Amino acid sequence: MEDVTLRLPSIAANDAQRADVRGRLRAQIVRGLGAMHGAVRGAAWSLASLTIALSVWQLVCLTVSRDFPSPLASFRVAIVLLQHAFVRVDGIPGIGLQALASMRRIAVGFSLSAAVAIPAGVLIGVSPTIRRLFDPMIQVLRPVSPLVWFPLALVAFKNLGGISSSTLFTIFVTSLWPTLINTAVGVASLPGDYRIVAKVFRFSRWRYLRRVLLPHTLPYVLTGLRLSMGTAWLVIVAAEMLSGDMGIGFFAWDSYNAGSYEKMIAAVVVIGGIGLALDRGFDALYRRVDHQGGSR
Repeated sequence: MEDVTLRLPSIAANDAQRADVRGRLRAQIVRGLGAMHGAVRGAAWSLASLTIALSVWQLVCLTVSRDFPSPLASFRVAIVLLQHAFVRVDGIPGIGLQALASMRRIAVGFSLSAAVAIPAGVLIGVSPTIRRLFDPMIQVLRPVSPLVWFPLALVAFKNLGGISSSTLFTIFVTSLWPTLINTAVGVASLPGDYRIVAKVFRFSRWRYLRRVLLPHTLPYVLTGLRLSMGTAWLVIVAAEMLSGDMGIGFFAWDSYNAGSYEKMIAAVVVIGGIGLALDRGFDALYRRVDHQGGSR
């Protein structure tokens, strides 16, 4: 009888452990089913959107312009282009190589823009004097079209890289403003209580920057970077059309001049697909940072 009494707590503990495992397993299954349901629902909406786009496209081909390439003809040409996307055919780079050339320019111009915009945004957000000094300049230069910046850059950088430097400068200056403005807004919106607490605990400047200012400002910075990347990807296409330099924009313009409208459609799909991937990447990064901030 004494042995049975001694075993009862261990049996109860084992039962509780099994119940806990079953509960966790059930929760994982529920989360998995929820994620699967969300994915199926998202795929259904995407399929419906694609169906509408293709229907409108086909309707335009049948009514507005007979010369406009149909979805089926464009799909066939796109398959051929994808088969030779990363090779040169008769010395002409494939569409994949053209896209990579554009992305390399984006990486350089966007990185330079972020390296200038984030520190400048912090300074503008921290200091009302600097904000009042530079705000008129920012508001005047921000709306200027890249189609204006590019020829000006050609003149300025005629002896410093010519077309390549002009394209990079155009990307740099047009993608500068969203990150700069969002960073400044994020820094300026820091609650006064945070500053008071930092003073009470005698935070050093580095600790204040790392523990208070940057965590609060980071979502604003990421939003600005996301907008800047969208602007940069939009600008690179126009800049390459103007410059005639290798890239996806030049590929689209060259296809138009050659009368190969199906290739133009393929270029549009590639441009849109890469833009979507970049945007989703920044969105995922923002959600992760925002989730970690909320958990803290």
